[in-house]
Amino acid sequence: MAAPSASESTEQPALRRRKAAEAATRPPAEGRATAEIKEGTEADTPLQHGSFWLTRIVLLRFIALIYFVAFLVAFHQNKQLIGDRGLLPCRLHLENIKQYFGSKIGMDAISHAPTLLWLLDWSHMDTHLDNIALVGLAISTFILVTGCANMVLMSTLWILYHSLVAVGQIWYSFGWESQLLETGFLGIFLCPVWSLSRIPEKTPPSRIVIWAFRWFIFRIMLGAGLIKIRGDRCWTDLTCMNYHYETQPVPNPLAYYMHRNPVLFHQFETLFNHFIELVVPFFMFLGRRMCLIHGVLQILFQVLLILSGNLSFLNWLTIVPSLACFDDASLTFLFSSKEGSVKHQVSKLQAQESAGDGPPKPYDTPLNATCWSIPGSYIRQLVNVTLGVLLIYLSIPVILNLLNTRQVMNTSFNPLRIVNTYGAFGSITKERTEVIIQGTSSSDPNNPSAVWEEYEFKCKPGNLTRRPCVISPYHYRLDWLMWFAAFQTYEQNEWIIHLAGKLLANDNATTSLIALNPFLGKKPPRWIKGEHFKYKFSQPWGTHASEGKWWIRKRIGPYFPPVNIPGLKKFFQSRSWPLPLTP
Repeated sequence: MAAPSASESTEQPALRRRKAAEAATRPPAEGRATAEIKEGTEADTPLQHGSFWLTRIVLLRFIALIYFVAFLVAFHQNKQLIGDRGLLPCRLHLENIKQYFGSKIGMDAISHAPTLLWLLDWSHMDTHLDNIALVGLAISTFILVTGCANMVLMSTLWILYHSLVAVGQIWYSFGWESQLLETGFLGIFLCPVWSLSRIPEKTPPSRIVIWAFRWFIFRIMLGAGLIKIRGDRCWTDLTCMNYHYETQPVPNPLAYYMHRNPVLFHQFETLFNHFIELVVPFFMFLGRRMCLIHGVLQILFQVLLILSGNLSFLNWLTIVPSLACFDDASLTFLFSSKEGSVKHQVSKLQAQESAGDGPPKPYDTPLNATCWSIPGSYIRQLVNVTLGVLLIYLSIPVILNLLNTRQVMNTSFNPLRIVNTYGAFGSITKERTEVIIQGTSSSDPNNPSAVWEEYEFKCKPGNLTRRPCVISPYHYRLDWLMWFAAFQTYEQNEWIIHLAGKLLANDNATTSLIALNPFLGKKPPRWIKGEHFKYKFSQPWGTHASEGKWWIRKRIGPYFPPVNIPGLKKFFQSRSWPLPLTP
């Protein structure tokens, strides 16, 4: 073999060094392929368990949806119900509270009815009610569309709705009003103070807040289950569902058919209800997998209730705390995997945290960090811990109520309604009765030849041939109160006489709350009366159903006697209600 020449021996080391340098700066083929695959598929990497960035977005959007519906209902109905010339004017309510507490607006009055209206001019109450609803609609729409919120926006929503509930009187006396306020209060602490980023890297969702939502759904469901077995024997002998679909406040078309299911099916429904409300809530304390099962079962249960009745936004609202049972890994299917998406951002944050490159913990922050980083982190932790301690303290009377055999439902133990007790259908009405309001143009209401024409409400049963409505999550407050009034007396519901006075005047604002005014475009009626009827579903495919009737009814008797405007004058004056304005 020939020896290398002098020139080859001097060039070869230099060539080898140059090739080695090029090789050192060029990634290996396997590394390039891995980088390309990682770059193309990073967003598709499964998310890790135990983080709640995506959960926060879902929670905030769902809370915003319920707020939107609630403020929409307020905008459409508040003036007619609690406005200047409403059925129960909130100005009179505030004046009565002020007089009760020494004719001054002090802390006692404010704590009794915490509302912004104390600070405003009461001579423009309709405008204030509209403005509160419109601001609430605007903020909730923004959060719903963008998925972005901060503590300022969520606090504003909570204060605005609190201001309505505090003066809403019986129109806002339902359990879901307190439930929305408690939900909205917890929603405040899901967010950063100022940032409107959907993934605010410096403010991860607090596990304390997530568990506060879980404790919330636990109390809701357990309270609902206990009040049933304590409140009505039909829940223990498994017969309540024989009546529920027909006698619930505002049935829908599916309820008409569900009512005719076999007795054994109704018994199964009752047992399933007890399982969901009394057993399933404990699943969330048995680890991640059982917590997920709890969330799925609770949401499916609420969906079934939504399909079978018009219970306002109650069941939609009850879905919200159940969402806290799901972490990011279980909600990943709801989000896009595109580059730059929130799912992609969460994946990067998890990767950084796994590599030890995540945002520094307060105790890991170097001493030469900015002066704001340490206090900000500690303050946030302190706020979350304080929230947890507050919720534990306020839960004490709620727990005692759950343990009490004389349990009460839908009650607040603090004026801000931060932690409340809940329940639904603690007793079931076995027969459905309805108040049917009628008017006549006859000068003599006792004349047998007088023609009485019926007013139709928007959703409650009345016309026998009208199909039951589908309205959830929207809420007709007047229809619901008519359901309560039907198994009480008109003396217990004086507002119904006020309603009669408004109808005697063909008041446009009031008639906007009903579906049919038989005197529209005509002279107002001279007399209004209330008739009491017993209602039952017709038999599907039976004689009445073939005639197009969803209901059959039988008159019980008068609910309130015929009234006219001259006869109501003293009644209205004694209650400081404005006299109806006749056209």
